[in-house]
Order: sequence, then structure tokens, then C-alpha cells
Amino acid sequence: MTAPTTTSVSLEADLAGHLPHWDAFYRDLHSHPELAFAEHRTAAAVAAQLRAEAGWEVSEGVGGTGVVAVLRNGDGPVVLLRADMDALPVQEETGLEYASAEPGRMHACGHDVHVTCLLGACRQLAAHPGAWRGTVVAVFQPAEEVGQGARAMLADGLLDRFPRPDVCLGQHVGPFPAGLVVTRPGPLMAAADSLRVTLHGAGGHASTPQYCVDPLVLAATVVLRLQTFAARQAPYSRATILTAGALHSGSAANIIPHTAELLLSLRTFSPEARDEAFEAIRRIVRTEAESFDVPRPPEITPYDPFPLTLNDEDATHRVLTAIEATDVPVHVLSAPLAASEDFGALGTAAGCPSVFWHFGGIAHDRFSEEGIAALHRGAQPPGIPAPHSPHYAPDPAPTLPAGIRNLLAVTTEWLRPGGE
Repeated sequence: MTAPTTTSVSLEADLAGHLPHWDAFYRDLHSHPELAFAEHRTAAAVAAQLRAEAGWEVSEGVGGTGVVAVLRNGDGPVVLLRADMDALPVQEETGLEYASAEPGRMHACGHDVHVTCLLGACRQLAAHPGAWRGTVVAVFQPAEEVGQGARAMLADGLLDRFPRPDVCLGQHVGPFPAGLVVTRPGPLMAAADSLRVTLHGAGGHASTPQYCVDPLVLAATVVLRLQTFAARQAPYSRATILTAGALHSGSAANIIPHTAELLLSLRTFSPEARDEAFEAIRRIVRTEAESFDVPRPPEITPYDPFPLTLNDEDATHRVLTAIEATDVPVHVLSAPLAASEDFGALGTAAGCPSVFWHFGGIAHDRFSEEGIAALHRGAQPPGIPAPHSPHYAPDPAPTLPAGIRNLLAVTTEWLRPGGE
């Protein structure tokens, strides 16, 4: 693509005329959700859309099912824009006419919105080269929900096969009024670790527990002790959220089982807090198991780690300035969110600043005064389902254009024509 020759062109020129197409594309994605590393239909649709626009160099199969597209437009910085593609193993209950046609699978976290918005921005960038200068790397990532997609793409040479970014940018739709942008400099979203704890006992008949070592009772004791650690021992200055999400043990009422398995979710906001929590979990599990005189030591296996989402301070200021210049309201959070993302792995690996933000996906008329008040105090508004709920569904009419415009605004903050 030739270098731009004018700065008078708006990247939003003719966007309104393409919104019906993006609405239809979004509804199709929503109807056909695919789970982590199985996003074959989605990836093919993404690649086809990109190849329909002049200038995009499209690569498929990056990190499994990922798609990477590069658009070069003269000398200038390299901006990486990322959207995740995978859905969740949730049975949809929204009642929408375009609800999931795939039993037990649903876009319950808005990744279909992210894909559509990034494609919409890609179309505008290709159509209006006079409005910007530099290189855009559009990354459509698999498997964010299991915390493996970003690492898979990096392992497959994302930073070696494609232009290395000067900044990484990404966004996530949320259950608040469409148009509102929410973020903060520094830690934005928690690091997350899942842990599988296997407790070994000595099973037997329910009528003779004195001859057994009951791993189910041990598991219950461990859960209570872990909650005591999170509530009473974890330092307040290094917040820790520890949840026991599953306990599997036994098969019948009259049998004491041999083993019990706990699945834990740990969320922390600093490396120090993570290290302290891991050590406490190991100590508590080991100590409780020893007090039961177990025949075998417990096993603790971490899996599906998510990195801390850390927004670069200067780059976040530039993002907020660019978005506010388009008259979009911005809310700067006073504390990080406990949810997690693997987006941060990209900027860390590239050694460049990264910024992630959330933007509203719910029509304003769905919020009552009580709902707005709940938002201000950090609570979930009544009647507004949260992500990962079988009822969660962004409103595409106000959400898609907002998401596209956010990406265009922040991209041109780095890729101004003539290096302005």
C-alpha cells in the first residue's frame, strides 16, 4: 500500500453504511460459537472478511486456529490490535432469534463482539489509507477462555513472523451502558491460576469409618482452612481471592471413597501476592493431610494460568485522551478488576507498552435509576446479566459502532499521518 498523501480523510467515513453488514456478521458468529482451539468456522470467516479488503496480508493457523493480518501503510509505528474468538461451554438461555445453534456452547463473554469490532476497524483502515500511517497487525486469537491462546500464538512465532509491535491494544465488552469506556493505568485485571488438589485417603464401608481415612471430610476441612487464609491471613495490601469451585469425591452414600479432588481458582494482583498464596495453599493442604494421617501425600497441580493485565501508564493516558477526544465518556477505575485475561502476555513478550480497556455493551434504556446507582458503587445492576451467564447478550446496535470507533481512535493516536 502506498504512503498516505492527505490528513483530511476520516477513518469513520462511510462506516455507517457498513454497520448493517457488521450486525449480520455478528449475529452469525453468535449463532455458531466454537470453543477454545476449535474456532475453525470463525477463523475462516475472519480470514475471508480480511481478504475482501485491499492490502491485508492474511495468515491462518497461527497458534492453532489464530488469524494474523498485516496492513502496511508507509513508514511509522507498528500497532497490534487483538480480539479473542472462542466461546464458552454454556447452554444459551437468552431467547434471541440469533441464539446459539450449538447445544452447550455460547458466546457468553462477548468475543463475537470483539471479532466483529476489530474486523470493522480493519475495513475502515484499508478503505482510508490517507487517515493514518504505519503498520497495523490485527490478531484474532483463539483460546482466551482457557488462558492458552496468546501463549500458543507467541510459541508459533507471532513476534518473529510478523512485524514486532510498538504498542499492543485490546478491548472487552462489558455489562454497562453502551459507549462508556472503563480502564485504569497499572494493574487492570488479576492474574489467575487454577489448581487441582488431589487428596488421598483409605476407603471402605460407611459403617466403619474408624478403619478408613476419609478424603471427603479432609477436602471439606481444606476448603474451610483455605477460606480462612483468604479472609484472615492474606495481607490486605496484597489482595487475594481464593475460591473452591469444585469438589469431586465418592460414588455412593454407603462408601467412603479413596480420593477427593478440589479445583481451586486463585486471583492475585502482584507477583508477591501470588507467591505468598501458592505457599499458603501448599502449607495448608499438606498440614491438614498430615493431621488425617493420609497414606499418600496430596498432589497440587497448577493449570490454565492467566497473567496480570498491566496497563502501561503513559500509553493508557494516550488511549484515554484519544477516546475522550471523540466525546466518549470514560471512567477510570480506582482498583483493578478480579476477572482475568491473557492479553497481557503479548505486550510482555514483545517488550512494548500495552493497554486494555472495557466498553459498554448494553443499551442505555435497559438501565433503571437503581441500575445506574449500582454501577456507581461497583455492583451488578439488577436485570443486567453478567458475562459467563446463559442470559448475557450485548445489544449490537449501539455496541458494534462504539467498539469499532474506539479501535479507530486509539490506533490513529499512534499512527497519525506525517507523524503528527
